[in-house]
Order: sequence, then structure tokens, then C-alpha cells
Amino acid sequence: MSDQLIEKIYNITKKYKDPVSNVALDKDNKSFSVITKNGNISISLSIESQNIDKYESLLTNMKKSINEIKEALSVNIALTSEKNSKNEIGSEKRFSVNAKNIIAVASGKGGVGKSTFAVNYAVALKTIGFKVGILDADIYGPSVPRMMGISGRPQANENKKLIPLESYGIKCMSIGFLIGVDTPTIWRGPMVMKALEQMFNGVEWGELDYLIIDLPPGTGDAQLTLAQSSKLSGSIIISTPQDVALIDARKGINMFNRVQVPVLGIVENMSYFICSNCDERHEIFSNGGARKEAEKFQVSFLGELPIDKNLRIHSDEGRPICISEPESYLAKIYIDIAKKVHKDLI
Repeated sequence: MSDQLIEKIYNITKKYKDPVSNVALDKDNKSFSVITKNGNISISLSIESQNIDKYESLLTNMKKSINEIKEALSVNIALTSEKNSKNEIGSEKRFSVNAKNIIAVASGKGGVGKSTFAVNYAVALKTIGFKVGILDADIYGPSVPRMMGISGRPQANENKKLIPLESYGIKCMSIGFLIGVDTPTIWRGPMVMKALEQMFNGVEWGELDYLIIDLPPGTGDAQLTLAQSSKLSGSIIISTPQDVALIDARKGINMFNRVQVPVLGIVENMSYFICSNCDERHEIFSNGGARKEAEKFQVSFLGELPIDKNLRIHSDEGRPICISEPESYLAKIYIDIAKKVHKDLI
């Protein structure tokens, strides 16, 4: 279905031409890309920033045409530019946080342990002395409140900004603080974008060394907008070792490459399991797949994380591993990853 939808989109866009270069917006145009996820369409077009005004009519007409596709639930068209200029579109200024580094934790699909990594990575950064915030951008499945052992509703200050809740010295913001635990988030694209913008610009984050963003799984509208609009220092890709997960991880890497966001590394989660009875290592989901992908894309391989019963228990209890078992081998893996990424960012 996804391939058929992309084909329909290109059949429409190839009728349009870049108003500056006069090149058709088709599959062969390296400045033009299309990503779809469950009917949500994200389109990226790379332009020279000084020419932005020339694209207004194109965007309006092309979006209108694509919206006529029956399978299209939402359409987002973003203009990107490699150059910085005062006259630039400004999408990178749309979400503004006073943080020295903003890192997105991403996965191509759900169920690979992305949120578990994001929480424990944030705590590891705090453990080695940094001022850290975590933003739970997974609107449809917020996990940070449970994993950080925190609940409540943020209060507004005199500037009408929300004060983030704190746990283990980390500032936290999640849609999970604003809706009931069992309440589904049944929102379309524009409402999701508004909520994400509010959690950036409408929160009194203060000064941070690191803001960790737990992205929704996949490569749809929310992920693309956040990647383009929040001045990311880089991204970390989480994947399990088997091929079915790596296929989607590649899509995530390619998305970040498209919008010029550095991929800081890949983590192989659920890489192995140490049996408590025989003390042998079992590679349930295969092993080494993420390392091979890192080599293929020439990015850092940040490490292997095992399936660990205690990690699951502590996550359910809201006690990250660096807090509950600070001397454990697993806590040391997270701290090593935090140190490695920080060194690469210096």
C-alpha cells in the first residue's frame, strides 16, 4: 500500500516543476523526497533560502492536488535549505529551547525499546554531571511518565509557560501529564503539531546541557517536522538485530540524512540474553545487524544492550537502571554511550 501511495504521489508531483531550476519534481530529482506512513504524507524539497517566496504558489497547488488522493490522511510539505540566512524559512526556529545539545532518539518501528533507551540515556547524562531535560514526543504512546516514576499536571508560571515536572533531577514533559493514563490520543496531524510546539515553546525549560527527545516510531509527519524544526544536534537510532527491524531503521537514517541532521550512532537493543540458569548468552533476535548497518552508513556503532529482566522491572516501577542499580553492567553501558556521544559532540 505504501509503495502504491508513493507512486500516486509522484504521478502528481512530476507534473510540477521547481520554479527556480525548472526541474520536474519526480523520482529522479535529488532535491525532492516523499515519505509515507499509514496515509500520512511528508514531502521535503531542498531550496536556496533566498528563493523561498517563489515557492508559495507551488506548495499551495501541489498540496491541494495530493490531498485529493483517497488514501491521503495528512500532507506536510517542508522546504529545507543547507544555507543559513536571515531570510530563511525559519522552520528551524519554530521550536526553540535553550539547550546546548538537542538529541532525538528514534526508531523506524515501535517495540524496539526506544523509550527505554531514551529515559536511561537521559539519566546516564545526568549521572555524569549534565543538566538534562527529556521531552516525550511520542504523542500516541507516551511512556516517559511511567518510566521516570512521575505523575501530575504541570503548572503554569507568570509567563504562562508550563513548568516541567522533575524526577531524579531531570526536567520532564510529556503529553501523558496532560491526559488520563487510559485516554487515547485520537488526533490528526495539525493537532499533533500544535501539541509538540506547545511542549517546546510553551515550557519553561531553563538552561540545559542536553534535551533528549523521545520521538514517535516511524518516519511520518511528526518525526519530519521535529527533525526540521528543533535545531537537532543529532539523532540516535535504536534497532533490534533482526532484518525486519533493520529495514525500518534504514528509513530513519535516510530521513535524517535528507534533512541534514547528523546520525550520532546506532544502538543494537535486545542484542542478546544471558540465561539466569545456565549463564549462557542467547541471541534471540540474531546479533550484529545494527553494527553492520552502522558500517554501511558510516556512522558510529554505540553498543549492544541485552534483554534484561531487571531493566524491565525497574522501568515498570519508574526507577531507571542508573538509579536503581548504578553499579550494574547495564548502567555502565548507558554511561559509556553517554560519554561517547558527548565526546563526539565536542
